[in-house]
Amino acid sequence: MAAAATMAAAARELMLRAGTSDMEEEEGPLGGGPGLQEPLQLGELDISSDEFILDEVDVHIQANLEDELVKEALKTGVDLRHYSKQVELELQQIEQKSIRDYIQESENIASLHNQITACDAVLERMEQMLGAFQSDLSSISSEIRTLQEQSGAMNIRLRNRQAVRGKLGELVDGLIVPSALITAILEAPVTEPRFLEQLQELDAKAAAVREQEARGTAACADVRGILDRLRVKAVTKIREFILQKIYSFRKPMTNYQIPQTALLKYRFFYQFLLGNERATAKEIRDEYVETLSKIYLSYYRSYLGRLMKVQYEEVAEKDDLMGVEDTAKKGFFSKPSLRSRNTIFTLGTRGSVISPTELEAPILVPHTAQRGEQRYPFEALFRSQHYALLDNSCREYLFICEFFVVSGSAAHDLFHAVMGRTLGMTLKHLESYLTDCYDAIAVFLCIHIVLRFRNIAAKRDVPALDRYWEQVLALLWPRFELILEMNVQSVRSTDPQRLGGLDTRPHYITRRYAEFSSALVSINQTIPNERTMQLLGQLQVEVENFVLRVAAEFSSRKEQLVFLINNYDMMLGVLMERAADDSKEVESFQQLLNARTQEFIEELLSPPFGGLVAFVKEAEALIERGQAERLRGEEARVTQLIRGFGSSWKSSVESLSQDVMRSFTNFRNGTSIIQGSLRGSVGV
Repeated sequence: MAAAATMAAAARELMLRAGTSDMEEEEGPLGGGPGLQEPLQLGELDISSDEFILDEVDVHIQANLEDELVKEALKTGVDLRHYSKQVELELQQIEQKSIRDYIQESENIASLHNQITACDAVLERMEQMLGAFQSDLSSISSEIRTLQEQSGAMNIRLRNRQAVRGKLGELVDGLIVPSALITAILEAPVTEPRFLEQLQELDAKAAAVREQEARGTAACADVRGILDRLRVKAVTKIREFILQKIYSFRKPMTNYQIPQTALLKYRFFYQFLLGNERATAKEIRDEYVETLSKIYLSYYRSYLGRLMKVQYEEVAEKDDLMGVEDTAKKGFFSKPSLRSRNTIFTLGTRGSVISPTELEAPILVPHTAQRGEQRYPFEALFRSQHYALLDNSCREYLFICEFFVVSGSAAHDLFHAVMGRTLGMTLKHLESYLTDCYDAIAVFLCIHIVLRFRNIAAKRDVPALDRYWEQVLALLWPRFELILEMNVQSVRSTDPQRLGGLDTRPHYITRRYAEFSSALVSINQTIPNERTMQLLGQLQVEVENFVLRVAAEFSSRKEQLVFLINNYDMMLGVLMERAADDSKEVESFQQLLNARTQEFIEELLSPPFGGLVAFVKEAEALIERGQAERLRGEEARVTQLIRGFGSSWKSSVESLSQDVMRSFTNFRNGTSIIQGSLRGSVGV
């Protein structure tokens, strides 16, 4: 339908344009003449109207010409006027048919109209109802907001009342004194668990009452009297119990550690006294300090006295120095040597005292040792004494911190109030003993015992003994250095001419040095100390000088070299048994031994092969200077030397071997010298 209407409109426009063109050709611009067959049908076109715009008509015509049906009609040559009338006729028919259909459906249309009207009425009523609902909902939401505000206010009041109730309940619970508390404090023994439980409850209530009184709570006055009477009763019972425990320490033959450990179960008793009756707490603490101080002092004084009775009877004296002659102490009043005599310069098994197993071994029991006639060196007694002191001090410090609720400087002061007299007595005894002590190994072992015990105390977290360890070391180090310097001076002042008959074997002074130096070096390797190494270095220099002075007493160079080699070899062997191979002492004596051994080999080869050795050296010198031609004139000399060597070398080598084995005490050293001599002869 739309396409047909479009084609009809296009046909009309084409007809109009075609008619206009014919008129312009036949009659001219006036539009009239005898050639006109039909009148011009302009339809509704008003060309006199001001709104007519030719360009718009052209655009409209052009748009219609682009329609597919119009294009098809123009291509087939259809008469547009006829086609337009046909289209108009079809349109009229369709219109009439639509009118008839509308008339036939008029009842339905009327019914539809009535239904639409009814629907509009229903929708209008629904709109009114929804409007009413909307207004009702608005009022309900405002009511809900009001209820929410009221509910929030009620919740706030509820929380406030609950908070007040909780505070008031705590206050009431803190002020009420139950009958079970009163019964337990008044009647129960202090050792029963319920007394301890109710004592803790009483302490909490007393603290609560003090806090409320500070806030001005008037209700506290109602229970203050009851709590005070209960507190006085509890303090009285606790004071009697703790003092009784402390007095039990004083009984003879009592192991005070047992009741002391039992007191730890009731450490809250002292905390209660500290918070409620400080005067009584101070009385108990002072009584404990006084009692334990006397017990420790008496115990250690007795133990120390009995311990010194099992020391070796023969100890080092001021004349027992490295450079003192063996004959100096022999006299009419000399004591006979004991089978288990404590050696002055030899370590032996004494070094085991600082081993981990021996260091924390059980302490010595003097009366048991006396029954078994056992004797010990001073360092063993020192270890036993100080291990007992370390063990008891650690236990005492930890007990003080836990029972008396102290720490830091307060714990340190309280510990020294208990142990101060004992520590002072021990220091005085050590100072007195060291005044006449000349056993450097014993003093050095005591130093290392203290260093290890100090580490043990640090691991146990007991710093209270730090000052004591420093005081002990302040006594031991100067004495050790003094004894070492005395030995150095004794070696320096030794006159070889006063030593009596000399031989080429190792000297007893160098043997003393070797044993002594190896002992100190092996001990010092565990915890190195630079000052010790410096003193040992001084001693080594003096011993080397002493060996050279003694060697100078021999008339022949060969004897001097034998003496030097025997002494260097002996010292080197002893040092290598205990000291590390890369120690300074080992390296020094190894160099000295090698140098003197090489010189001795040359001295040994000189009598039998001296001429040959001299010729070889001269020949080497000439060759180095480029004068080898001069050797051709020495043929006779060379022939004589070779004949002499060939006739006597076997007997000479055998004689050298026997001489070396007689001269050197160390078979291995003598064998190495023989091998060196043979290599030298072969090289020649």
